[in-house]
Amino acid sequence: MDIKPCREKWKAAMTDRRRFNNQMHYLPVDRCFNMEFGYWDENFREWPIFVENNITSNEEADIFFNFDVIKYVEGLVWMNPFFEEKVIEESATKKIIINPEGLLAEVPQDSHDTIPHYIKPSIITPDDWKKCKAERFRRDDSSRTVDIDTLKKQHPPDRDYPLGVDCGSMIGKIRDMLTFEGLAYATYDYPDMVEDMVETCCVLVEDFLDQVLVHIDFDFASAWEDICFKSGPIVSVDFFRNIVLPRYKRISKKLHTAGIDLWYTDCDGDVRPILPLLLAGGINCLFPYEVNSCTHPAELLNEYGRDLRIMGGFDKMALGEGPEAIKQYMESLVPLVERGGYIPFCDHRCPPNVKCEDYLYYLDLKEKMFGT
Repeated sequence: MDIKPCREKWKAAMTDRRRFNNQMHYLPVDRCFNMEFGYWDENFREWPIFVENNITSNEEADIFFNFDVIKYVEGLVWMNPFFEEKVIEESATKKIIINPEGLLAEVPQDSHDTIPHYIKPSIITPDDWKKCKAERFRRDDSSRTVDIDTLKKQHPPDRDYPLGVDCGSMIGKIRDMLTFEGLAYATYDYPDMVEDMVETCCVLVEDFLDQVLVHIDFDFASAWEDICFKSGPIVSVDFFRNIVLPRYKRISKKLHTAGIDLWYTDCDGDVRPILPLLLAGGINCLFPYEVNSCTHPAELLNEYGRDLRIMGGFDKMALGEGPEAIKQYMESLVPLVERGGYIPFCDHRCPPNVKCEDYLYYLDLKEKMFGT
């Protein structure tokens, strides 16, 4: 990408890779690791700094703001092929579509960022799942074979940035297929079906890890498990303990054998009811850690000590309230950055209600407080 950064990179005496690993393992660092999670699509259309510089994506914004580099290797660990996306009907303001995961969904005509209204899931009964699994979740699908030679050239052993290996989703993507309500009902109506879905997700991740872990020296693992909301997890804690946790342990064993001891999951909402189970399964870092549906990151880091790390956790509500609120919240994070195991950034995609000038103030303040 031919993008001219608008800011100088924070001064450094370490590579981004060493800094990330040291910071997440409570070792000395030259300064805080500098990263952000990204922005809503509207920001790229509304913020003058993006519009005037033709910045149209989160990947471009990372370069534009000169953040530290962090990269990921992903495998084909979900359905393949996806469903063909179709428009079923539309009005001046809304469209009814079949989305790539086969759900009938209502979405806005102008495509602004919002959670779709799901009308009907792709999978309801065990017969639906059996057919879908045979067509779209084949372990022998040649597309699931990783091009190891290309991967090794892309990420050489002497790289200077941290590299993560994606461990997919054991239950979050299943929620995408079944819908929020569909998953809640299915765990009681068709528990064997849901367990087979979880097992299928697990073996596809294991197949991917078996291909790459022996060839690439990864720094961390990542996952996506968006199954919590403001009142806790969608599934019961017992279901999570009995069905999901054993699969985490299998994946964690492979990661630890490969020397990977940092594994984060992206799960919004109140994760506290399942956090002990995440830790027991080997997931020891939360990302991007949504504050308002849970609590200030200091509470969990103080409770769990060095067993837990957090990446994120800067309240996006404070970002939208202007400089005074931003400074007050930033100051509350100082002890966490000093202790290690914590990297501050917005607790989700930065929303468009945040003023561009306030966001730039936030970046300046973060550098002033944590960039030296």
